[in-house]
Amino acid sequence: MEQNKGIEPVERKRGGFRTVPLIIANETFEKIAIVGLRVNMILYLLQEYHFEPATAAIVIFLWSAFTNFLPIFGAFLSDCWLGRFSVVALGTVIHLVGLVVLWLTAIIRHARPQCDIEPCANPTGSQLLILFSSLILMALGAAGIRSCTLAFTADQINNPENSRNESTMKSFFNWYYVSVGLSVTVSMTFIVYIQVKTGWIVGFGISTGLMSFSAILFFLGSSIYIRVKPNKSLFTGFAQVIAAAWKNRHLPLPPKNSDLWYFHNGSNFVQPTDKVRFLNKACMIKNKEKDLDCDGMAIEPWSVCTVRQVEELKAIIKVLPIWSTGIIIATTISQQSFSVIQAETMNRVVLNMEIPPTNFAAFIFVTLTLWVVLYDRILLPLLPKERVLTVKQRMGIGLVISCLASMVATLVEKKRRNEAIKEGFLDNQKGVVNMTAMWLVPQFCLYGLAQGLNFIGQLEFYYSQFPKTMSSVAVSLCTLGLGVGNLVGSLIVKVVKDGTKNGGKDSWLASNINRGHYDYYYGLLFILNLANLLCFCMWSRAYGSTQDIKYWDEEIHTKFISKKNTNTK
Repeated sequence: MEQNKGIEPVERKRGGFRTVPLIIANETFEKIAIVGLRVNMILYLLQEYHFEPATAAIVIFLWSAFTNFLPIFGAFLSDCWLGRFSVVALGTVIHLVGLVVLWLTAIIRHARPQCDIEPCANPTGSQLLILFSSLILMALGAAGIRSCTLAFTADQINNPENSRNESTMKSFFNWYYVSVGLSVTVSMTFIVYIQVKTGWIVGFGISTGLMSFSAILFFLGSSIYIRVKPNKSLFTGFAQVIAAAWKNRHLPLPPKNSDLWYFHNGSNFVQPTDKVRFLNKACMIKNKEKDLDCDGMAIEPWSVCTVRQVEELKAIIKVLPIWSTGIIIATTISQQSFSVIQAETMNRVVLNMEIPPTNFAAFIFVTLTLWVVLYDRILLPLLPKERVLTVKQRMGIGLVISCLASMVATLVEKKRRNEAIKEGFLDNQKGVVNMTAMWLVPQFCLYGLAQGLNFIGQLEFYYSQFPKTMSSVAVSLCTLGLGVGNLVGSLIVKVVKDGTKNGGKDSWLASNINRGHYDYYYGLLFILNLANLLCFCMWSRAYGSTQDIKYWDEEIHTKFISKKNTNTK
């Protein structure tokens, strides 16, 4: 019987849909607390720490990148050592501490640079240390929460004995993202508005209170959660596959249906797939007498591995090219900092109410939520199964819409800049042009639709291609792409800012948005998105079918039934 230490039979009296609100609420309130704070952070850095717009944008990019990059490490930590519950719990506490430290920077006046007279003082090293410490702590906490919440919730409701389990899980991914979208929408409307209107002390205090409430809710369910034990041999198994494949690199592969592939009794993995064929050399038996003991177990696990071990490593390697195409769309959608600066120079009065410049980005998540409701509740029930969009088709359409959104952003900024120059605001970056900020809404709606198609597609794609013992790693790949996208975004900003101000000219990303050429910057993003779409088409075609492996869960379920039958006897 193939070893699978990371999976333990669980009793269905634990978990179930009753635990879902407690777990989802933890991430929901974390999102409500942090997303609005992050949107307003550029204003906090500009107004209280006196950063330049491009510098503040780079700080936000790096913080977002750190926040989205770390969950992959949290995922490996949970799947290999601590377990998902422990990582989420630890992340919740650390995140709360980070929020408290940031709150203190608003409460304690000397924690921020003084601005009694012009020009305002620059922040000191100790002030920056406190600020950046709070951001790092929040990023570390988010790594624990975001890396495992989706997988931990799936553990509670995933039941292979249920005939509708597959459709339940697909619907779960959609509605999980709706909960994220709704929480972000609430954050970017109410929390952002409160922070802008009432000040940083009250605004940050509300975020801290919400995070405290979410922590209490999560820990209330500690006794009823299903806790899948970590697979502590996961990293070791990967290393063994690489070592065995390297040792056997000069040997020819056996025929397709040969009996020289190594697997354990009861395993569904009796021969490897054809993708990444070099690794197949890790599971070939050279000499049964020398490689296997009398029980059929490998004498030297670093020389011969099971077919399942090989396929687990392949699962990560195979998705990497498609995963890489999520970087540019993440870079594009993360450009909200510049949209805030644009909105500040536009007429923001809507229905006799002045809308904060940060609130317009909420249209991203409103559109995302509406799309999921339309797709899951109307289109899916109406369309025949063969006409439903595949996961890769949804990802590709999302990239197409991202290209369109970048083009719209370019045209809108070009119109806004021309209007500013026409009205004599070329040297007045705070001048408000006679152009409604609602012009920004179409690009935000397109970005939201792109997220609803591409990001949800990514989640479903990774989750379906990995064994459930690696589900935290699978869902963290999406946030890893967001993190790398933010790093790429900060690099692009730095290169564009420095590279376009030669010869005494104003940079495209000049502090004065009217003298800069932010429309050229959005045009550059359109070109990058177009190139990214072409790459996706190539990688998707090379990946082939997503149905090569259908039996991760079935094998696990077989072991569960076998163990129950053995115990009964």
